[in-house]
Amino acid sequence: MKRILVWDLPTRLFHWLLAACFLGAWLSAESERLRDIHVVLGYTMLGLVAFRFLWGVIGTRYARFSSFPFAPRRVLPYLLSLFTRSPQHHVGHNPAGSLAIYAILALSLLAGATGYAAYNEIGGEALAELHEGASSAMLGLVLIHIGAVIVSSLIHRENLAAAMLNGYKMGRAGEAIRRKHWFVAAALLLATVGFWAGNAGLLPEGMSLPVTAAAAQRNEGERG
Repeated sequence: MKRILVWDLPTRLFHWLLAACFLGAWLSAESERLRDIHVVLGYTMLGLVAFRFLWGVIGTRYARFSSFPFAPRRVLPYLLSLFTRSPQHHVGHNPAGSLAIYAILALSLLAGATGYAAYNEIGGEALAELHEGASSAMLGLVLIHIGAVIVSSLIHRENLAAAMLNGYKMGRAGEAIRRKHWFVAAALLLATVGFWAGNAGLLPEGMSLPVTAAAAQRNEGERG
């Protein structure tokens, strides 16, 4: 066993951008003054999830969905092994973490879609309540995920949070990925920052892509 590269840079960047966007969207949810920010962060989450689905097909070994299939039946044996002297160790996502990832992706899509509907007054109060419910469920899942990361780190004696920052975990030499994919990560970051800048009115005229009614009205007012 040695220190090997497991998480490529796009996967790590997606993880922390999604976490930051969800935190920002949650904190701004009840503020009318921050409504535009809430909406932009919600759309950003949808874009990030779309990227993750693509990267889950063409990405590196442990980023691909094939490396952590949706298999609820594997979760209980994994959890039970944590109470033994030989807990299961997975170089990539463990079965419990895999289930959490699929749930977070699904809830992100549900929250984003219902948020779009509620913001544009589609579907009435029912979709607005579904949006709040999906967001609350995602918050609960995120808190469970954080707790599970702490427990797993202690049991396996490896810092899983740090691994999602630097990309390295313990494994065998043949299990490492070869490339960090800096270019893909840079493109993802540039697209995200560009999207934010466009909706903040920081890009030159003609390059901005407002996604909120308020942003569009501001642009129209400036042109007028």
